[in-house]
Amino acid sequence: MIEFIKRLLGQITALWGKWSIVQKIILVAVVVIAIGGIAVLVAVSSSPNMAPVIDAPIRDETARDRIITRINQEGVKTTVSPAGIIMVNDEETARRMRAILIREDMIPSGTDPWAIFDRDRWTITDFERKVNVRRAITSMVTEHIKALDDVDDASVIINIPEKTLFLADQEPVSASVILTPKPGSDITQNRKKIEGIQKILKFAVEGLTDDNIGITDLNGLVLNDFKGLSDWDRLSRIERETQIVRDLETQYRKDILKSLQKIFTADRVRDLNIKIDMDMSKKAVDTEEYYPITLKERTPGLSYDDSQFTESVTISQSTSNTAWKGTGFNPEGPPGVEGQTAPAFRDMSNLYGEVTQTTNTHNEVINNRKIQEEKSPAIDRVTVSVNIDGSWKWKYDEKKKPVLQADGSIEREYTPVPAADLAAAQALIRDAIGFSAGRGDSVTVQNIRFDRTREFGAEDSAYFREQQIRQTFLLLLIGIAVLLAGFVVFRLISREMEKRRRMREEELSRQQQAMRESALLEAENEGVDVSMSVEEKRRMDLHENAINMAKEHPGDVAQLIRTWLMEE
Repeated sequence: MIEFIKRLLGQITALWGKWSIVQKIILVAVVVIAIGGIAVLVAVSSSPNMAPVIDAPIRDETARDRIITRINQEGVKTTVSPAGIIMVNDEETARRMRAILIREDMIPSGTDPWAIFDRDRWTITDFERKVNVRRAITSMVTEHIKALDDVDDASVIINIPEKTLFLADQEPVSASVILTPKPGSDITQNRKKIEGIQKILKFAVEGLTDDNIGITDLNGLVLNDFKGLSDWDRLSRIERETQIVRDLETQYRKDILKSLQKIFTADRVRDLNIKIDMDMSKKAVDTEEYYPITLKERTPGLSYDDSQFTESVTISQSTSNTAWKGTGFNPEGPPGVEGQTAPAFRDMSNLYGEVTQTTNTHNEVINNRKIQEEKSPAIDRVTVSVNIDGSWKWKYDEKKKPVLQADGSIEREYTPVPAADLAAAQALIRDAIGFSAGRGDSVTVQNIRFDRTREFGAEDSAYFREQQIRQTFLLLLIGIAVLLAGFVVFRLISREMEKRRRMREEELSRQQQAMRESALLEAENEGVDVSMSVEEKRRMDLHENAINMAKEHPGDVAQLIRTWLMEE
């Protein structure tokens, strides 16, 4: 093997040496192009494959935009091919999006339902083709149902019977589904989701009806028995209707309380009771109304109404007069035939009489119109009751201090709400709810005292606590002031005593200095050699230095003296 490779390399080298430069360039170009083509092929094959949500193109731009918006709400990115086919990243996502679109009736009309479950099969016989079609439909429907977020697993069986010659002998198409819901899912109680699964089945299987679809859970409980859910639907409807009434009551209560609390403060208007009776039944009302004919419209800009009306307009009129005088004549008919005149009138025949008759006929026309409307829901009755508390004020004595009762609490004075304010509040509430006496609405506004015992107790405790803190703080300030005054007096007395002691010492020192100076002077006068102690010499030197310093720097000495005086 090694020898073969060496021989092959030798042949290639020999051949390469025999080629010209042009042949070498062509070979290198071919190799480079081949490598580039392989790289492009690998890049294209490694790119993600897009899966169509609906195989059939959607030509209606409005329907296509609505579908794309719904898919984007699920956080899935979409692209639209030039042919109008909506594409997503993978087939699993496409199946999940198909289930959502079918459940929400967003598949455009005219779209071939078989395109959603399109799967190419190679078949040999018609029987195998039919079996493969049924298996493909069953598999795709199962995958679609499993793609739902609420379904953990699903088992689907679809029965498509053979076509018979007579329609009466034809067996219907049927389907059975067993669902395994995910933990925490409400699909077994959610009618809309079950109906979505039914739509997936009907959309996938031709001729399948709701009556031939059975959807159960693992326990065998039928989930699509909507006729048996009529009581549950009625309870759900009652719950929704009650929620509508409760929301309306909450809105009215919030608006009215907000207005009253701005006027009387929130502490005086704490709660408002409102009860709304609503008729949730759907009513069709046909009304025929007759109204007068307008002869002249109102002139624009006038302060009064100058329009003219008439109740009706005469279209035609006829008058007929009949006058008769003479003997009454009663025909008896042909001779020999008894007449038909009653005996009572027969006795009055051939009598003298006079008759005058006038008939007036008027044909009038008036305006009328017919109105057909449906009313649902409608408010039958609104009742509102609210209590407004009066105002409380403290009583003060001549010294502007609160008056205390016998039990030690603060005495207060209650001022009720004036009747005019209660009437104004009642009118405000009536306008807010659209008061109608015809439907029996009722608005009650009362002035009843709130029980403020606990509130007043807390307020009194806070007041007395504040007074106690104030007195304690005042006594503390007085004690501090006394301490400061005592310290100042003590400081003054101690300084005065120190000053007097220092003055005595200075006076004593001055006297001793004078005695020494006089003794020295006498000794000098007598020619006696007097020796001075070290302390006396030092004192003399300091004295002379102080005198010299005062002469040389009088300003500094003056500043030093002022500082001493300020300290003392």
